[in-house]
Amino acid sequence: MLEEEYQPRRVLPPHLKPAPVPEAPFAFSIRQATEADLPHVREIYNHYVRNSTVTFDEKAMTLAELKKKFGKVVKLGFPFIVAESPSGQILGYAYVYPWKDKAAYRFTVENSIYLGPASTGKGLGKELMQELMTRSKAAGIKEIIAVIADKGAEASIQMHKNFGFKDIGHMGRVGFKFGRWLGTVLMQKSLK
Repeated sequence: MLEEEYQPRRVLPPHLKPAPVPEAPFAFSIRQATEADLPHVREIYNHYVRNSTVTFDEKAMTLAELKKKFGKVVKLGFPFIVAESPSGQILGYAYVYPWKDKAAYRFTVENSIYLGPASTGKGLGKELMQELMTRSKAAGIKEIIAVIADKGAEASIQMHKNFGFKDIGHMGRVGFKFGRWLGTVLMQKSLK
């Protein structure tokens, strides 16, 4: 048969086509992290270690290292929170950690927020930030410092600005990752 002899494929009229299955809405709840969440937290973090400059770590974090950090945060009474889907999947996390070890810095922390790759651009970072600041204030924290990579983290810088963080300085060429020099942007928020 010649191509011209084929009958054109019939198309169903719109009223006979099955309705597309609607995509489930992006839903989550935020709660205090537990030690059982740490393998999932580590997986999210290590994705950024391997694929981005938002963290200057070059080696994947081990579970033992993460458990030690988590233990210190919990012991200090600081927030370490996770966002969890209705099915129980960890979508992202946030925590604060002492800015410096000296006792005079005890009311000042550095924040960290990381989202799973499929959870970005959906407002989850903002929700985690709001909850993190609320819980930090309740824990007696007075100042939050953000140390953000100056390349590839523009969304993070903008989100911090939207929450009232002020630009307090820049450090140029202080990190070297993926064959290039990187700097940091320092931002600060007072919790009054």
